Amino acid sequence: MAAHTDIDRGGWIARMPAGLAPYAVLARLDRPIGAWLLFLPGLWSILLGRASTGETIRLILLFALGSVVMRSAGCVVNDMWDRDIDRQVARTAGRPLASGALSMRQAGIFLALLLLLGLGVLLSLNRSAQELGAASLILVALYPAAKRVTWWPQAMLGITFGFGAPLGFVAATGHFNEAALALYGAAFFWILGYDTIYAHQDREDDALVGVRSTARLFATQSRPFVGVCYAAVILLLAGAGYVASLTPLYYAALLLPAALLARQIMRLDVHDPALCLALFRSNRDVGLAVAACLLLGYL
Repeated sequence: MAAHTDIDRGGWIARMPAGLAPYAVLARLDRPIGAWLLFLPGLWSILLGRASTGETIRLILLFALGSVVMRSAGCVVNDMWDRDIDRQVARTAGRPLASGALSMRQAGIFLALLLLLGLGVLLSLNRSAQELGAASLILVALYPAAKRVTWWPQAMLGITFGFGAPLGFVAATGHFNEAALALYGAAFFWILGYDTIYAHQDREDDALVGVRSTARLFATQSRPFVGVCYAAVILLLAGAGYVASLTPLYYAALLLPAALLARQIMRLDVHDPALCLALFRSNRDVGLAVAACLLLGYL
């Protein structure tokens, strides 16, 4: 039986020129779920910020582009840090740096190009958002080291991937408040929960190579842990709505993302890597449901 991997070398990736395909795989363009999950907290906060319609659309488009670019840059940084570990893990052994399809020099040049694109997006935001966005690069650079020094790299990912929440709100309003803080908290616990599910794909290999994770820490007790995380998500989303004075329709609509998160918890089987990946990917729908709730909250 082939080793479990989430790399997709079929579809449009297979039709790319041979010299470009490894860059697309390195940037995870074959797996857009990561860009979606980076984008969604920013989408939430842009909607919560309630700028003019034209400005809201402009910011959503910028954040969508920025999410693809910066998620790609983060993946390059991660793989440059982890190339030796990746060779020892079945799911990641086929990554371009681990397999030798690309060199460190090629990856470095590609990273520089991505960061230039990201800079262009950042410079399209207001000054406060520019300063906040620049600070987030420290988190992007440090995240790959977390799994080497703590059992909680998923928490570091939550801080990093959830940063779109404060950034989007500041881009839309020029300031930060308690509603945006609650939204950031919701994003943090959402990411902590779904990345624990994701990490169960590698739990056994991680134990062999010494990589730490909440999946290894909680192991077969991960379901209640994820349940606590997801309960915190809904409570913090409700808190954000309260501070922002959203309408009762918002709270009624929150039943949908709550049900989608509960479904993940009920279906979770930490011994089934393919199911863990499917549950992880289902969080795109959760994030879009939350966005719909925020839109309804202003009706």
